[in-house]
Amino acid sequence: MSITTFNAFKNRNYRLFFAGQSISQIGTWMQRTAVSWVVYTMTHSAFMLGLTVFAAQFPSFLFSLLGGIASDRYNRFKVLLLTQVASMIQAVLLAILLFTSNYAVWEILTLSVLLGIINAFDVPARQPMVHEMITNKEDLPNALALNSSMVNLARLVGPALSGIVLVKFGAGICFSLNALSFVAVITSLLLMKLPAYVPNPVKKKVQSELADGFRYLKGTPAISMVMLMLGLTSLLVLPYNTLLPVFAKVIFKGDAATYGYINSFIGLGAVCGSIFLASLKPGTDLKFVLLINTIIFGSCLILFSHISYFPLAMLFAVLTGFGMMSQTTIIMTIIQVNSSKEMRGRVMSYVAMAYFGMLPIGSLLLGVISQQTGAPNAILCQGIIALIIAAIFSKYLRKDNLRKKNLEQLEDSEDTVLEEI
Repeated sequence: MSITTFNAFKNRNYRLFFAGQSISQIGTWMQRTAVSWVVYTMTHSAFMLGLTVFAAQFPSFLFSLLGGIASDRYNRFKVLLLTQVASMIQAVLLAILLFTSNYAVWEILTLSVLLGIINAFDVPARQPMVHEMITNKEDLPNALALNSSMVNLARLVGPALSGIVLVKFGAGICFSLNALSFVAVITSLLLMKLPAYVPNPVKKKVQSELADGFRYLKGTPAISMVMLMLGLTSLLVLPYNTLLPVFAKVIFKGDAATYGYINSFIGLGAVCGSIFLASLKPGTDLKFVLLINTIIFGSCLILFSHISYFPLAMLFAVLTGFGMMSQTTIIMTIIQVNSSKEMRGRVMSYVAMAYFGMLPIGSLLLGVISQQTGAPNAILCQGIIALIIAAIFSKYLRKDNLRKKNLEQLEDSEDTVLEEI
């Protein structure tokens, strides 16, 4: 771990943001784990697991473009504050529902849809706000990598806590703790000292702003190519975690705690990957790192899929998490660094579409396939597809790395000629 690993913490606003989000993300992972487990124990259906993810994330796809416009048009701080309050209310409603002891799956799915709509406005505002918190823009990649480490640390802690709480106290307590966690992030936002908000004087029609965003993406291959890779990975590979409750209950003969531990081991690998990314020196070819991590991701999914010995399976779960985390972190970094300030919100809304649009469809598709082939074979296929995606994009992802090597060779040649002269 190098001295530059925590450079972003020099910024007071970012320190507050990181602290508040860390607590909130743990609560979010507790709720996410509990929702999947409750639905699976009620239905024993892999398809219903896929439908649960679909209900939570597809609304984000439908409304993310509007969220991006809201982020570019209005004060992002106020938009983010509003979404955090709304998310807290959703968690409270979910807790009340579970405490009644008389609930149906459709009620849980309805509240999941509500959260998906909230997230459509949250993500396009939250991601660009990190840019505004960092005074030295050279620290932006470090801040985004630390963001990922925070999310993945929550993924390590949250599911494990959720598994324990589910077994001892029930899902209602999980949702209550998530609601309580939003107090931390709301407080951190209120303590920030941000620059005065300058309204965007340009107010076009919504359709015009959406068209501007699409044209901008089309004319910026540095962004559109990695976004395409994110979309394919989100559709065909990242939904693998939809089937983890099946592995916990059927393959490993466990309970809610087992499910929590699987998610936590994946989170452990993702945390290690995040720290690795945060420790990279400025100027490192992130696209090449993305390629290597995608290969690791696919290979370890293949190995995880058919191992029934829990300790060995968890080893590959850690490596899967390590490879997986770069899919969003590096792509977010590349996009934020290369996008212009006035387009950043809309660009992030298209990123949300690529992620939240493809992931729920992939989860629904995976649930159907798993019903026919079994969970292990379904995840095996996803690992193979990850390697195919890496192969398809390898030429583009290696291009900058090869160009850098050629420039270094050219500089070495020039130095040699100068020495001879």
